[in-house]
Amino acid sequence: MTRFSIFSLAAQALKGHRGWRPTWRDAAPAEGYDIVIVGGGGHGLATAYYLAKVHGIRRVAVIERGWIGGGNAGRNTTIIRSNYGLPGNEPFYEFSMKLWEGLEQDLNYNVMVSQRGILNLYHSDAQRDAFARRGNAMLLHGAGAELLDRDAVRNMAPFLNFDSARFPIMGGLLHPRGGTARHDAVVWGYARGASDLGVDIIQNCEVKGFLCDASGAVTGVETTRGAICAGKVGMSVAGHSSAVAAMAGLRLPIESHVLQAFVTEGLKPVIPGVITFGAGHFYISQSDKGGLVFGGDIDGYNTYAQRGNMPVVEDVCEGGMAIMPMIGRARLLRSWGGVVDMSMDGSPIIDRTPVEGLYLNGGWCYGGFKATPAAGRCFAHLLATGAPHDTAAAYRFDRFERGYLIDEKGAGAQPNLH
Repeated sequence: MTRFSIFSLAAQALKGHRGWRPTWRDAAPAEGYDIVIVGGGGHGLATAYYLAKVHGIRRVAVIERGWIGGGNAGRNTTIIRSNYGLPGNEPFYEFSMKLWEGLEQDLNYNVMVSQRGILNLYHSDAQRDAFARRGNAMLLHGAGAELLDRDAVRNMAPFLNFDSARFPIMGGLLHPRGGTARHDAVVWGYARGASDLGVDIIQNCEVKGFLCDASGAVTGVETTRGAICAGKVGMSVAGHSSAVAAMAGLRLPIESHVLQAFVTEGLKPVIPGVITFGAGHFYISQSDKGGLVFGGDIDGYNTYAQRGNMPVVEDVCEGGMAIMPMIGRARLLRSWGGVVDMSMDGSPIIDRTPVEGLYLNGGWCYGGFKATPAAGRCFAHLLATGAPHDTAAAYRFDRFERGYLIDEKGAGAQPNLH
């Protein structure tokens, strides 16, 4: 692919921008590959990219039932952060944050990483103490954190409601390196990078089942575009993890729920970074186009539908009004829903499955987008070496059996740990 630079941009401008090549090859499926990745979202494409670049494995195919960027990659609120508190999570997400910080140079693609900071508000003494503990964990792993008092938060965001008797804003935990990135640019950048290294990206190719040998080991996938053989198969299909795994006879500790998000009309710059409500589940940032982008909790029922219900819309809007009443004057432009795979402890799974030759990257709950670089890097390491990456060693299936849950936040609406 042509490398992007000020010189290539100037040269194309002189040609009327008629010389640009497609961002990636729209490949036809071959008979077989060393590794097939099911799922052409950010995680699947990142996995393929790191398999080719880091491990030198280039006979790789990424198969996507729709088009690149048409799934959860285009249905999220674009937040990137590493402000976790538990040992299993914080090292992983800090690894991801470091990859985010060098991603544009690595991919030679503008993914619009904007580290404007994330401010988590606290509303009680107990919550302040909990945030102090989380901040200390972040500092120990090099993520950076600052515990702010009420005056410091007021200086940063004077438009917040500091006078509410129900949810008084007492301060906040600031994660200065957090921020946002452009969701579709991330997918396009990884697709471009992987394709340039020889990976086949196959769109409009839905998996209908798995090919197995006499021992029951997976040897490929059956798709709407024919059978594709593979030495290993990796599943990275977000909210449809359970449905795809069921084709191989697996029942995962995962539930699928819809997570709604919203954006308002374009406004002048007002939100300095990302702000979250500590007395409810509400988070908000402002896009480059000026729209306020916000969301909250999952809908409380299992579904594969990419649409939500009104009670959650009401709950999210109430959360916004509680901390910044001025949001009530903004007109809602659109909303959407993404299907997320909620694990039973709120943390992901990156591991080989009990079926030989089949591997899973799933259970990302609310954290899928921010984990994209590290999830791809760690899943690629697992597929290439057969061993978990150091920063993802805690994300194995056996933690549920051993009782080593990473319960950063309760996840599923009705966890069934049996």
